[in-house]
Amino acid sequence: MHKLYPYLILLSALLAGCSPAPRKYQIGVSQCSADIWRDKQNQELRMGAYFHDNVNLRFAAAYDSDERQVQQIDSLVGEGIDLLIVAPNQIATISPAIDRAYDKGIPVIVFERKTNSEKFTAFMGADNYEMGRLMGEYIVSRLNGRGRVMEVKGLEGSSPAIERHKGLLDALGGESGLQVVASLQGDWTEPTAYRSVKEWIAAHPGEQVDLVFGMNDRSAMGARQAFIDARRPLPLFCGIDGLPGQQGGIRLVRDSLLDASYIYPTRGELLLQLALDILEGRPYQKETRLMSAIVTPDNARVLLMESDEVMRQASNIEQLQHMASGYLRQLDSQRAVTLLALALAVLLLLLAAAIWLYHRQRVRMAHERGRLERLQLDFYTQVSHELRTPLTLIEGPLAQLAETAEMKQAAPSTAAVFDIVRRNAHQLSLLVSKMLDGTPAQPAQTPAESASEPCPPAVPAAQPAADGATLLIVDDNADIRLYLRTILQDRYQILEAADGQQGLETARREVPDLIVSDVMMPVMNGLEFCQRVKENVVTSHIPVILLTARALSHNQAEGYRSGADVYLTKPFQPDVLTACIDNQLRCRKVLRDLWQAAPQPPAGADDEGAAATAAADGPDDAAESPFIARFKAVVEAHLTDSDLSVETIGAELSMSRVQLYRKLKALTGQSPVELLRRARLARARHLLTTTDLTVSEVAYQSGFSAPSYFTKCFKEEYGQLPGDIRQKQ
Repeated sequence: MHKLYPYLILLSALLAGCSPAPRKYQIGVSQCSADIWRDKQNQELRMGAYFHDNVNLRFAAAYDSDERQVQQIDSLVGEGIDLLIVAPNQIATISPAIDRAYDKGIPVIVFERKTNSEKFTAFMGADNYEMGRLMGEYIVSRLNGRGRVMEVKGLEGSSPAIERHKGLLDALGGESGLQVVASLQGDWTEPTAYRSVKEWIAAHPGEQVDLVFGMNDRSAMGARQAFIDARRPLPLFCGIDGLPGQQGGIRLVRDSLLDASYIYPTRGELLLQLALDILEGRPYQKETRLMSAIVTPDNARVLLMESDEVMRQASNIEQLQHMASGYLRQLDSQRAVTLLALALAVLLLLLAAAIWLYHRQRVRMAHERGRLERLQLDFYTQVSHELRTPLTLIEGPLAQLAETAEMKQAAPSTAAVFDIVRRNAHQLSLLVSKMLDGTPAQPAQTPAESASEPCPPAVPAAQPAADGATLLIVDDNADIRLYLRTILQDRYQILEAADGQQGLETARREVPDLIVSDVMMPVMNGLEFCQRVKENVVTSHIPVILLTARALSHNQAEGYRSGADVYLTKPFQPDVLTACIDNQLRCRKVLRDLWQAAPQPPAGADDEGAAATAAADGPDDAAESPFIARFKAVVEAHLTDSDLSVETIGAELSMSRVQLYRKLKALTGQSPVELLRRARLARARHLLTTTDLTVSEVAYQSGFSAPSYFTKCFKEEYGQLPGDIRQKQ
């Protein structure tokens, strides 16, 4: 049973993800204006909503426009809100829109400002009359019952402006020493207050003002700026709002910009709780009066500290709420992703099964196609070999017979028959080549039509090999070996092998100057044979000509990758083969001549190993450099040893005396003994020109066993005696 627990947990999570989300209450908030007081209240409403995930707030600001606020209230009602929170711009003008919302069964909370309608569910706000009265009492106390007071009122027709004005006058009315010199109309904004006060100052240039009371802090600051710009003595300034923050009234009092303010509480979180109590049917009070307090220089610092701490905590709570909201969104996303993942997993399983079946079918088809292609290629290769080899053995001997004295002296009838045979053999060779190469075959010409065609080039007259070059022929067809011998034996010394294995053994043993090999052979084919010849240090310098019936381009590329120097296809022309052989041998001869003509190192060379280097240095041949480097290293290591022999050098190079001799002779044109002697003489010359050793000491340190023999060899190499070299220095 416990094995089912993971699946039960997963099922529960899926069911939880599928359950319907709880209904959210849509609460519309219609603000009469937009200022820092209302921004703070809106932020508190949002903060309160963080603790209730079933609330969605919709805010609207009328910017002191009755018409705009009526339109916004009607729009919120039309969107289907569940409750309306409204701060009326004026008492009478907004009442019809509030009545329409209430008549549709939407609860209405009037906050901060009152309306003359009785169609509201609850009211929340501070006692504006009490605020005006308490600020009046503070002014009486601050001026000691004597002075001139200016009042800057709020928006005309708004309930806070009406009630605060009445409270102020009631407090000041009993004091005969106090005079309200002006009661200016404002609209809660700083620019309007500035304009009204500036106009009054201009109209009353000589009148003194002891205190200005703005019905909010912004009005008081606007009045203050007007006095500053008019260069009039600054009276005391008092306001109402007492907000925290950089531009709030508490900081203005602390910084002595205002003499006093009155905290006008926002309490957005309490307002939201009242709305939820109404929506969820819990008991609530129809009218809620918010507590407030006056801010003076005596308590401004403490109040500011407390408000800053509250704001900091509110900011932390907001950050935590954002994090929690993010986690909840992630959880919701994960639930949706889980469902999608399950559906996708099923689809992927089905798709994987389909792909697997399709892949298996493709693999089977590919294997079968590969097998058929291999069979086809093997068949083609075998047919090509079986056809081209006999054609080679027909065309080649016919060309040789045409050059014999007997055929040249034959009767005309015999010569005509012979020409027919040659032309048709050549035509057959062309047709077979086109067929096997995959090119369209032209209709075969009749003997009469081809009578005017020139015959294939004849084999050039045999020339004895001037340098006695040795060729190794490797082919499993005895007739091909015989044919190649007949056309090459007058020019070169011929060795033969019947397959690649025999050819490799012969090449290692005899070290021929050039190899001609077939590709398709038993035991070891020509490609492997060529590769192993090029990899062996004894035979790596030997040119290899592959002579084969495999004529496709990829066959030729494969042949060159194995290390072949030339790739010729059957049937071939004898003169083409001999030209390739001569070209390869001529290149090797040029290389040997360069070795023999290598310059000697200067007499003042600093490197004591320069002698050995001079003896073996030659042109930079990347293919031979590893072997030459090894040979020079062995010679330099044993140069002072008079008993050093060719056998010793060959043993360190894993070569026999004969193999070493033939390899060096093919590469440099010099024997190992000659190279060793030249290296010793070069070292001796270096010692004679750079040290004070005697001639005998130089001879022994250069590996010569007798000074007299050293003198003789030095004279033959450099044309002067060892002592003469030293006298010229």
